[in-house]
Amino acid sequence: MSKPHSLYIGLMSGTSLDGIDAVLAKIGPNGEASAQMAVSTPFSPGLLQALVELQSPGPNELHREKQAANALALAYAEAVKQLLNQAKLKPADISAIGAHGQTIRHQPDLGENLAYTHQTLNAALLAEETGIDVVADFRSRDVAAGGHGAPLVPAFHAQQFASTNNVAIVNIGGIANLTLLPKDGSVTGFDCGPGNMLMDAWIFEQQGNRFDKDGSWASEGRVNDGLLKKLLNDPFFIQPPPKSTGRDDFHLNWLDEKLGNENYLAEDVQATLLHLTTHTILEALARHAPQTQKLIVCGGGAKNTALMNLLKTKAGDFFKEALEITTSDTAGIDPQLVEGLAFAWLAWAHKEKRPANLPAVTGAKGPRILGACYPA
Repeated sequence: MSKPHSLYIGLMSGTSLDGIDAVLAKIGPNGEASAQMAVSTPFSPGLLQALVELQSPGPNELHREKQAANALALAYAEAVKQLLNQAKLKPADISAIGAHGQTIRHQPDLGENLAYTHQTLNAALLAEETGIDVVADFRSRDVAAGGHGAPLVPAFHAQQFASTNNVAIVNIGGIANLTLLPKDGSVTGFDCGPGNMLMDAWIFEQQGNRFDKDGSWASEGRVNDGLLKKLLNDPFFIQPPPKSTGRDDFHLNWLDEKLGNENYLAEDVQATLLHLTTHTILEALARHAPQTQKLIVCGGGAKNTALMNLLKTKAGDFFKEALEITTSDTAGIDPQLVEGLAFAWLAWAHKEKRPANLPAVTGAKGPRILGACYPA
C-alpha cells in the first residue's frame, strides 16, 4: 500500500513537440493529486530534428529511433535533476517517474493482433540516470486489449475534475482530446482532431516560428470558408468514438493536399486552421454531450488567447444554453501541467496495481493495469 502521500514525477512530451514538462506530484492514498513544482525544458535542436524526421518513414529508421530514444532519456533525466534540485529532494524521495515518451507511430486501427502504438524512450537508461523507478509504455497494454491506447488522461480528469454539474475537459496539445464528465458519474472521451499541431507546422513552414504566440498571426488573417469546408471533410471528424489520432493522420502533406493549387494568403490559412480546431472541439462536444454546462481547457492551447476567445465566441453556434468556458487554472492546475500530472498519476496507479484505462474511452476489452516498470 502507498504511504499516506507519495511523491511522483510525471514527464510529458506531446504531439506538439514543444519540449518536456516535468511535474512533481503529491498523490494521496485514493489518487488525489496535486502539482507541487514543475520545470519545462525545450528539446535541443538535434533531438527536435530527429523526432520530427521519425514521424515519417525513412532510411536506417531503427538505428535513428534508438539513438533518439537514448537522447530523449538523457533529456528527461536532465529535467528530473533540475526538478529535484529546485525542490531540494533526493531520488530516494520519489516513488516513481511516469514517463510518456514521444509518440512516433500510432496505428490502433490495423485490426486484432496487428494494431500498435509506439512511444520512443529508453526507459532503462532513464532509470539508470536518475536512480528512480521508471514506469513507461503506458499505451501498449490497452492496445493489446483491443483499445486505442488513447486518450489515457480521462481517468485522471475524472479523478480531478468531476463535479455535480455536466463538465467536459478539452486538452489542446498537438491533438485535441475531450473528456466528458456528466453529473451522473459516467465518463467517456476521445480525440476530436488536431489541436495546435497543424497551426504549429504551418507557421514553422512559413515563418520558422515554432508556434503562433497568442494566436497573433492567425488573428491577422481571415477564415476561408471554402478551405474550412475542405478540411472538415476528413472522415475522422464524423467517425464515432472510440477514436484516436495523431501525426499519422494530420500533417503538412495532409494540409497541402487540401490546399491544392489555390493561392491562399498564408495568414488566412492560419486563421482557418484556428477555426478548424475550434469547430471540431465544439461540434464534437455538442454532438456527444449537448448537456455540457462547463468546458475546462488545458494543454498549450489554453495559452492561445485567440483560440480561447474563438471558443467563447463560437460556443453559441453549437449550444442553446450558455456554455461556461474556462481553463484548469480555476481548478488550481496550470493548463500546461495537466498532462504531466496525469502521467505521474498513471505511474502511481501502476505501482498500486490499479487499472487506469477506461474501456468506454479507448474501446479496450476491459480495465487494465498500464505501463511497464524499470526499477532503479
